[in-house]
This record gives sequence, C-alpha cells and structure tokens, in this order.
Amino acid sequence: MNVLNRNINNIFFIFALSHLIIWTLVPSLTNKNLPLDTIEALAWGSNLDWGFNKHPPMSAFFSKVFFQIFGSQDWAYYLLSQIFVLIAFYYVFKFANEILGNIKLSLISVLLLESIYFYNFTTPEFNVNVCQLPFWSLVIYYSWRIFKSKEIKFLDCFLVGLFAAFGFLSKYLFIYILLAIDLLFVYLIFIKKTKKFDFKYLITLEVFIVLLVPHFIWLYNNDFITILYGLQRTGLEGSGIIEHIKYPFIFLFKQIGILIPFFFLVFLLVKKIKFKMKFKDKKLLFLIFINILPLFLIFMTSVIIGSKIRTMWMTPFYLFFGVLFVYLFQSQINIKKINSFLYGFLFLFFLSPVLYTYISISQTNKRTDYPGKEIAAKVQITWNENFDKEIEFVTGDEWKAGNLSYHLKSRPKWEGFTSNTILNNSSQFICVDDVCLGRY
Repeated sequence: MNVLNRNINNIFFIFALSHLIIWTLVPSLTNKNLPLDTIEALAWGSNLDWGFNKHPPMSAFFSKVFFQIFGSQDWAYYLLSQIFVLIAFYYVFKFANEILGNIKLSLISVLLLESIYFYNFTTPEFNVNVCQLPFWSLVIYYSWRIFKSKEIKFLDCFLVGLFAAFGFLSKYLFIYILLAIDLLFVYLIFIKKTKKFDFKYLITLEVFIVLLVPHFIWLYNNDFITILYGLQRTGLEGSGIIEHIKYPFIFLFKQIGILIPFFFLVFLLVKKIKFKMKFKDKKLLFLIFINILPLFLIFMTSVIIGSKIRTMWMTPFYLFFGVLFVYLFQSQINIKKINSFLYGFLFLFFLSPVLYTYISISQTNKRTDYPGKEIAAKVQITWNENFDKEIEFVTGDEWKAGNLSYHLKSRPKWEGFTSNTILNNSSQFICVDDVCLGRY
C-alpha cells in the first residue's frame, strides 16, 4: 500500500510540475506583454496600500514580492500564477484523500479540474481571481479538520481565520465560501444539534477581524471606493425587473457551458449515472455546503438584486467539484474505463495550451500584444532629453501608466490617475498621451 501511495503521489507531482511548466512557458513564449490584470496588480504593488480603487491589496502584495525578486521578467508572473493554482490543487488532493480514503480517486478528483478552463486557459493572468485559489482551498481544508474533529485544535481555528482574511483581502467575493461554511456550522450546532459550540470557534473570527481592521480603516478613509467599484461591475444601477430574471439565467447557462468538458470526463469514468443522496452522511453534507451552497448563494444574489455575475468571478467556486462528483459516483467508477478517462484527460490537458498558443499568435490586437517595452524605451529617451535624474512616479490609468511603471528601469511608483497636486509639487515632470511622469 505504501508503494502504491508513493507511486500515486509521484504521479500527482509529475502532473503538477507538467502543469506549471506548460502554463509558465506557453504565455512566456507567445505573449509580448503581460495581461491587463497582472499589469494592474504590479502598478498597485509599486505603491502598496491597504486597498485600491478596484480591489483589496493581496494580489498587489504578491506581485510586489515577485517584482522585488525577479524585476520586470514576464515569465515570473506567469510562474506566480501557476504557483497559486498548484497550491490549490495540492490541498484539493489532500482533502480528497481524507474524504475518499483512496489515493487513486483523490488523484482523479484533481485531474478532473483540468477540464475546467478556470484552472488552465485563464491562469496565465495573475489577478484577484487566481489570488483567491490557494486561500479558498486552505480555508476548506482546515474547516474540514475542525468539522471532523471531536476535539477542536487552536491551530486549525487560527489558520482558518488567517486564510479567510487573506482570501477576503484578495477579493470580496470570498465571502460566499465563508458564508457557506458558517451556515454549515450554524446548521449543525443550532438546528441539528449534532455538534457542540466550542469557544475556540471565536479564535477564527477574532483573527479574521483583526487582520481586516487596516483594510476597513483604508476603506473608510477612501469613501468605500472598492465596494462601489464592485457594485458598478454588477450593472446594478440600470437594474429593472427583467434583470432579476435575465441575469440569473444567463449565469446559469454559462455555468452549464463551462462544465460540459468536466461532465464529459465524468461520463468517461463511470459505468452508470446513478447515486443516492444520504444527507446523514457527514462527508456528503460538507461537500454539498462547500460546492453547491456558494453557487446557490451567488445565484440568489443575482435573483434578488438583479445583478450581473461575471464569468471570471466563478474561478474558485469549482475547485472541489472533482471531489464531490467522485464521492457521489465512487461505487460506479469503472476501473476498466480508466484508460478512456486518461485519454480524455490528456486530450483536454494538451488542447488548452494549444488553443492558447494559437489565439495568442493568430490574434494581434490583444492586450498581450501591447508594445509596453518599446513605449517605455521611447518615453525614457524623451525624459533623458529633458532631465538627468531618474523618474520617480507615473500617473494615469493602470494600463498605460502601469506598463511604464513596470517596464521603466527606475520602477517609478504608480500614483493613480493624474493628480494636479502631485504635478504642482513636482520640480520635473512630462506628460505623454494622458500619462505623466516626474520626480517628487
């Protein structure tokens, strides 16, 4: 058994390493410029704060850390993104092994995720959605440890609070998985009364709140700009009665479309689509709460307030779908069909980077075709003709100004949109195409 486990673990690490190498190399070789969201994160990271006009600070923090190590090397930020994906995969694998008690099925649970394009095709763009992935998986893993244990451990509660805060500071949508887990414990403690309340649960809440205090202060001082941006992205201002019906069903149909390759792989794996729902099964109950309830909650949000749910917002929501479906169909899984499953998996595993490469090369008007380095070189020449000291700041939108902040050798700080106060206090500055550069 130990030899078998070792072999499966080796297969998992080969899979993980292959994923990392492919999805770091492919965009590095085919893209001329980093994607929009990654440039934004780097722009924010150049002048790190507890929040920004669009999002909380976590994606900017990790981008800044990598810039301190690697500088303006594009491949490093594709690598950063894949590291986040693989941490999530690893904890899905660990969690699956505890749920299923079968390391082969645990591996299949992770391999199934390669059929969902959130975990391959879209991952080269390091952004707030990718930034949530490891924290989503870690919160679920350590919540499971609390859920299954008769004796609650301080460390597990501390880690749930820690990773919950990091996830929330990546993107506010993280609140949906936290609500789902909290509702599960409320259901078990106060309704079913099958679990006793333990004061150690409050450790999770305390750690979570303490870590968020600086961000809440920043929000208050900046007129809740990040929350207002999120509401604007939902299209809430123009919402009428029809939107309460239209947007939820658009969301529903998109999710079905996204999951078609996933269901195709599941079909290749099972003998019959047949299962029984036993709600007294604690493992199944936990899986339903972490997989189905967050989807239901976001669907109901759209129904109640008539808001758009953008497709990419769903990036972390399907991380544990493989575990759920393997658990439901574990008695139906046909080992004789494993070769068909592996062929299907390998087809999708290689199809995605091939499609990415084709689109990246054949389409020449994408953000990743932006000549960021060339523009930065021209701007540097213009600056050098007028001044003999380094550029210290850049103002303008996150894309144009962010690219300059990233590509210029002096790594000027991004100071947001053009500010007359900054320019008036600057001894030296120039403005080119809605972007201004200068010295403090």
